[in-house]
Amino acid sequence: MIAKRNGGYKSNAKYTVEGVSGETIFERKLSKMLEKYDEVLDAGCGHGEFTLKMRRHANRIIGIDNSIEMIKIANRLKADLRAQRVDFLHCSTKEPLPFKDHQFDLIYSRRGPTSIIDQNRILKSGGLIFGIHSANMDGLEEKLIDQGFSEIEFDVYDSTFLVFPDKDEFAKYLTASHGNPDYTSPENRLKFEELIAIHTVGDKIKYKEWRYIWKAKRR
Repeated sequence: MIAKRNGGYKSNAKYTVEGVSGETIFERKLSKMLEKYDEVLDAGCGHGEFTLKMRRHANRIIGIDNSIEMIKIANRLKADLRAQRVDFLHCSTKEPLPFKDHQFDLIYSRRGPTSIIDQNRILKSGGLIFGIHSANMDGLEEKLIDQGFSEIEFDVYDSTFLVFPDKDEFAKYLTASHGNPDYTSPENRLKFEELIAIHTVGDKIKYKEWRYIWKAKRR
């Protein structure tokens, strides 16, 4: 739905950021990691824009997503850029992935499926898995341990706000988010007004950005 409606997880919404964004921290740390590894998997690459951006730091990245529509967009962006050292595949982490045992040095998931943890056979011994998510990560540490990971790290970024200049920009931002309806549509106006009331502080629309960044090493 997001792929067809918005052309991917894209948003041209205008806003300013108050505080340190976990997204910025994640991208900064990932850029440095990519310079050290040869084979990298982007689990849940969406429409591929972030993957293509990260390729500048990497030897090779494969992006996977369970939405064929997202992968189609990603391949069009790749062709437009004539990008090298990056490929996109349609597949789901809830099924056996079409990769060799111990193929990857690094797997990252930028708000993608945490079920990639179940596919640890494709990660080399000593390889890293690195993720950022907006959902609660309760139980993830135990799952990582069960799947043979160690040196587990968690960081929470919960003091950042996105500040929107008006309702229209807020609606565009929400509409581009996974699982949300089209809040620019009149049929969702009532629900949107409820969200406006929740996130209005004084004369500003402020949306709290919760991000959990985690990392682990495969034994």
